[in-house]
This record gives sequence, C-alpha cells and structure tokens, in this order.
Amino acid sequence: MRAVLWSEFVWGRRTVSKLAEDNGKSERYVRMQLEAYQPKAVPLAPVAAVFVADVTFFKREYGFLVYRIPSLQRNPYAQKVYSETVARYRDGRIALEREGFSFQAIVLDGRPGIRALFSDIPVQMCHFHQKQIVTRYLTHSPKLQAAIELKAIAGTLTYSTEEKFGVGLSKWHDRWGEFLKEKTLVEGSRHWHYTHRRIRSAYRSLRTNLPFLFTYQRHPDLNIPTTTNSLDGTFSHLKDLTAVHRGASQQLKEKMIVEILGK
Repeated sequence: MRAVLWSEFVWGRRTVSKLAEDNGKSERYVRMQLEAYQPKAVPLAPVAAVFVADVTFFKREYGFLVYRIPSLQRNPYAQKVYSETVARYRDGRIALEREGFSFQAIVLDGRPGIRALFSDIPVQMCHFHQKQIVTRYLTHSPKLQAAIELKAIAGTLTYSTEEKFGVGLSKWHDRWGEFLKEKTLVEGSRHWHYTHRRIRSAYRSLRTNLPFLFTYQRHPDLNIPTTTNSLDGTFSHLKDLTAVHRGASQQLKEKMIVEILGK
C-alpha cells in the first residue's frame, strides 16, 4: 500500500487529498505512509561519459546540483545545495570519480570559476545560456545599431563554426570599437563610465567564451551536446511536480526530487 501511494503521489501527480479520497483513507494516514516510504535507488555502473552539470533552485530556499549523462538519460550524482559554488561542483566531481566514473567532456552554463575545475577535459559552453546572457544585456529588441548587429551574430551560434564566429566578432569590433570607448561623465563629479556598458558586456561575454562555444566541433567522436537541455528538461519537470504538490511538506518534496533525479 505504501509503495502504491508513493508511486501515485510522485508519478501520478496525485495530491495527498486526492489519494485519501480515492483510497478511503484520512489525509493524515496517507501523509504518514508517504513520509515513511524510502525510495530505492537505481544503481548505475561507473562508465566513461560526457556529462552535463547544473544547479536548479526551488524558491531560492535550496537547490540540487546534478551531474547527468545525457547519452544514458541518467543522473549519477544529485546533491542538495544552498548556493552554486565551485566547491560544490568540485565535491560532485570527486564523488563521481571515486565511484569509478570518468569524465570525457562536460557541458556547463559558463561560470568561469566552475569551468576551471575541468581544465583537463573538453568543456562545452551551453549555447542556450550564452544566448540568454547576450539577451540579458541587449534585450530582445535592441535599438542601437551596434547592439542589433551583435545580437544577429549571436543568433548564428548554433550553425556557425569557431572560425566564422570569431571573424564575425572581430569585424563587428573593428566597426564599433571606437563607439564602445565612448564615455559619459557623472554629473557633478569627475567620475565617468562607459556609455555603452551593456553592449560592451555582451561582446566581452562572447569573446571570452569563444574558446568553449565550439568544443563539440573539435571532438566530433564524443558527441558532445551543445546545450544543457537534457538537464533543463528534468529541472522543468521537477518544478511542475513541486507546484502540483505545493501543499506537501519540504521533507516530502525533497524525497520526491531525489526519487526523480535518481531514475
């Protein structure tokens, strides 16, 4: 009975009240059964693989750092965290390697400090996150011509090559270099700032990340994904489920998350 209730709660998206009604039990009884149930982990034999790693947060209270193997659609490491730090990613890599897993390459969202942890293997910067960064600085509909042209270059990311993309950035900078140097004095002081700071930041992001945007092309034998979408889809599924069970205790929610990530 306990296992059936748990399965319906997690995979059937049925709330405590619905389970109680359908089974002729009190909500207190159902909740006690769910809290007592202990999910069984599905073991995964250590392999050499390409990993995707990222963190998702739940209402900024806590999150889960997950290492996923996209080719197997499995998550051999999932750990509750309260912040996304280099130390937490290091802990995850160490734990996996101690179990016998080997990293052939990894796909990340682009945080430089975290990227440095994997300097000994190919690192792919997620294209989706890179485009998000550019959009955050330039908006969806930039007005200035320099921003319009830079956003158009960023839009070619998914079907370009490192050489073509680099040439495009260089030509853009040759055209707009002086524009980027324009400064604005802060009224009433001797201080100044760059007039087009957001465009400068978008360009700097693309230029800095360029060596990691086309890693997948340099290692075609590894079939490296260009995005963290495999993991992002899992995170979206988790958010949907926790929304359905928003009335459940945090303990139940966390156990449910661990169950799903462990499958």
